[in-house]
Amino acid sequence: MARVRMSDVAARAGVSTATVSMVLSGRDAARVSPQTQRRVREAAEEVGYELNSVARSLRTQQTRMVGLISDTIASTPFAGRMLAGANDVAREQGNLVVLVDTEGDADAERQALNALSGQQVDAMIYASMWHRVVEVPDGLPGDAVLLDCAAAAGGRAAVVPDERAGGMAAVRELVAAGHRRIAFLDAEERFELVASPLRYEGYRQVLAEAGIEPDPALHARAEPVAGGGRDAARRLLDLPAGRRPTAMFCFNDRMAMGAYAAAHHRGLSVPDDLSIVGYDDQQLVAAELDPPLTTIALPHYEMGRWAMEVALGLRPADPAAPYLMPCPVIRRASVGPPPAAFGG
Repeated sequence: MARVRMSDVAARAGVSTATVSMVLSGRDAARVSPQTQRRVREAAEEVGYELNSVARSLRTQQTRMVGLISDTIASTPFAGRMLAGANDVAREQGNLVVLVDTEGDADAERQALNALSGQQVDAMIYASMWHRVVEVPDGLPGDAVLLDCAAAAGGRAAVVPDERAGGMAAVRELVAAGHRRIAFLDAEERFELVASPLRYEGYRQVLAEAGIEPDPALHARAEPVAGGGRDAARRLLDLPAGRRPTAMFCFNDRMAMGAYAAAHHRGLSVPDDLSIVGYDDQQLVAAELDPPLTTIALPHYEMGRWAMEVALGLRPADPAAPYLMPCPVIRRASVGPPPAAFGG
């Protein structure tokens, strides 16, 4: 088979070989419009052209590789959308993502950092499966971007979900449907989840906006799994008539699943007797419940894209504070008006 040459790419893209060289090598690529860059890369893929990576790195001092160190996002489908977002941006820009999952092991993190530094990656992203505050490991470059986590000491470009605004959006769905007895099924404090107090702040703020006096009895804490949600919902449904909730905002979709079970055990229908909103839009949970669950989506894909765009210098970032990525409402069928006779 004849070797595919740069001139073949130029002919397919309708540009000069000099333009092809600039785009594929990264040298002076900023002089080429984004549309032309895209056309050149598509043409290179169509004709099967591959630039010699060793020659390119020697010429440009760039490896076109980005290191991504995570705890477990590669092995967790729920959070794996972060990797998809980051990878899509990298591929659009002609970069390769080198992923290392450490399972949260400090020794594995050190080895990964040493290996990626030895490979002279052009940029690095440090990612977490869930929103948390982290102690940045020694050896992580100062310009590395944090994904779904924030540095305890601050001063790092980072992106996290806007948990507080997400909590507000969830409760507004219930207030808009006419509910005033709204419970929050929260995670127990022992789990030390960053999202918990932020979502609770959002819950309380919307109650205040609606002129609803918060009832401490409607703030129920449990383990943030289906069993915990079931137990917390049972306690709430045991409250006397007039004090029982007509709606529940759950810390996550798994707790919402448990709330469904508690309601069905009492012979209650969702949403005719009880409205429920979750959080996460967890794969194979939220859309599969009966009825499908209205929930707040964690913007994993969008956060992954943002982190890669910052790592590659495609967008600015303020290291003084993490970027708060909006959490959209996913409306399904678990919210309705409060029943006339239930809960007073």
